[in-house]
Amino acid sequence: MNEKGLLIVFSGPSGVGKGTVLRQYLQSHPNTAFSVSATTRSPREGEIHGQHYYFLSREEFETMAANGGLLEYAEFAGNFYGTPRDAVEQRLKEGVDVVLEIEVQGAMQVKKQCPEALLVFVMPPSFEELRRRLSGRGTEDEATVCCRLSNAAREMEAAKQYDYIVVNQTVEQAVDQLEQIVGAAKHTAAYFNEFIDEVEKDAKTCCK
Repeated sequence: MNEKGLLIVFSGPSGVGKGTVLRQYLQSHPNTAFSVSATTRSPREGEIHGQHYYFLSREEFETMAANGGLLEYAEFAGNFYGTPRDAVEQRLKEGVDVVLEIEVQGAMQVKKQCPEALLVFVMPPSFEELRRRLSGRGTEDEATVCCRLSNAAREMEAAKQYDYIVVNQTVEQAVDQLEQIVGAAKHTAAYFNEFIDEVEKDAKTCCK
């Protein structure tokens, strides 16, 4: 039985701590890779092509999208961002789990193209706790915090369209929840579709 990788889509509102949870999860799961996105924005100081992003011209990006080379993409602040299909599919074939940390809009695109993908949404313990975490950063003014909270409310409306919810009470608990979810996903019938087909094919051959 050839064990394929699992495509994991990880989303959540700003300030919920999904990046911290994901970093800790990746540290303890070496067979899980973080997907590198493509973008049309210019590299910032210290950013490396292929490591932080695939930096493409607008024409290159649009051509890739038109040819089906992106699992999902969206435009933010005048620049395009998306997930290159080939790189993800290659890692999955190698048996490596691949994580996409993307917004709700992109997650719904992936769900449509890859129904076998595992969609996980990170929720705060409460909306008030999310407000406290955003305000506690001390890096944004009140107007920006309110804008982020408004966006968070809209994003959380889409949480019911995901497969699983992780509540980030603490990072350790959230990582443990994610580990259990990924483990369960690897025992679903959908994950074993190809294996089941192989066994059925062998069975028909043997019974002739």
